[in-house]
Amino acid sequence: MANPPMEVARLAGRDTAKAARLLSDVRAARLMGQRPRLAPRPVIDQSWDRMLRSGVDPDHDFRSGLLSRDELDRRRGTSRLRHVLPVLRQGLLSVADVTEHIMVVADEHGRVLWREGSAPVLRRADSFGFEPGADWAEDVVGTNGVGTPVVARRPVQVFASEHFVRSHATWTCTGAPITDPRDGRLIGVVDVSGPLETMHPATLAWVDSVAKLAEAGLRERHNHSLERLRAVAAPVLARLGGRALVVDRDGWTAAVTGMPYTNRVALPKSLSPGRRWVPALGLCLVEPLAGGWLVHAAEPEPPGATRIVLDLGRARRWSVTVSGPAGSWTHELSPRHAELLYLLALHPAGRSAAGLADDVFGDPARTVTVRAEMSRIRRYLGAYLDHRPYRFSDDTEVTVLLPDDPRDLLPHSTASAVARGRGSACEGTGSGAVGDAG
Repeated sequence: MANPPMEVARLAGRDTAKAARLLSDVRAARLMGQRPRLAPRPVIDQSWDRMLRSGVDPDHDFRSGLLSRDELDRRRGTSRLRHVLPVLRQGLLSVADVTEHIMVVADEHGRVLWREGSAPVLRRADSFGFEPGADWAEDVVGTNGVGTPVVARRPVQVFASEHFVRSHATWTCTGAPITDPRDGRLIGVVDVSGPLETMHPATLAWVDSVAKLAEAGLRERHNHSLERLRAVAAPVLARLGGRALVVDRDGWTAAVTGMPYTNRVALPKSLSPGRRWVPALGLCLVEPLAGGWLVHAAEPEPPGATRIVLDLGRARRWSVTVSGPAGSWTHELSPRHAELLYLLALHPAGRSAAGLADDVFGDPARTVTVRAEMSRIRRYLGAYLDHRPYRFSDDTEVTVLLPDDPRDLLPHSTASAVARGRGSACEGTGSGAVGDAG
């Protein structure tokens, strides 16, 4: 029987030094391949497993070269994180300074872009290279509060020897991912870090709540941009006949005419003006507008077999590519959508909402969440998905590309079918098809 995971927050809240000693023993046993008295938390154990496989040295820290000042300024100027810095500062800095923490904001690759807070703590952070321009990706510096949330796509608190690299064990850090509400893509991580004795069990909830406030600010900013585009679209659509809509650069709808309103349309990657294939509409005439596109539906979708390739082989860059008589298009997938489409590929006969809820959450009652996610998937794959049960259409040929190492399959997922896939080293992994529909 497996040992229970260590309740770090509760133990550290009572006695920080004792919790740190216990974690040091847990880490040492894990690195030696022994069974510790208390198991590391699952999110930490999974990270340690990735570190052992990727060859990160647990006894010596590695410091990649800092970004040049010009490159750091360029990344700051192009990152959408710059729009939420006031929210992050207001929510974190006043408390961080008093409690001897620093706030760190990194991009989606784990590069530190901004760092502010307690001056003494900033100097301590300098001693192990936790500074602007540094690369704190998990596969570079080991388990930490910046790189690990990037991989796990969830808030993570890393305390003492939960850090994979020994020299970071005097530190505690808590990071939460920030996603772009326009497309669900990760744009960065906000982290609060400090010396070991500053650890507090409530920090995880605090940092996560501020990250969500930042996302709400980005959502409000996006709504304002749609309102501006809507004002441009109104006179244009008034002159048109047939089916047409105006969308922003990410496919969010500002206005429609001659067709039902839908919140978002999946656009081809690198869209350009002219006759283009738009997944939900077929062949369309696409024209640029200030801040978006005018999409005028021209012809119905031509019939014919369709090939769907679900690419899960690239770390955190999952995608679905649809190829048919009129051409092909690719859509990048969020972790949840990649997981659901993988499960449908494993079950060509289909899965009910309750079945998918049981697969994903271990709870068949969570059908509302599954239906909401499947509704979002159908916005870009609706022509190729049936429902009741959910399944790929009969005239589709589905191929799934898997990672070279099965253990890298959808690392965020806790679904039992995905876990079985990670444990399988079957022939064809890396380029083979998991299953076909039709």
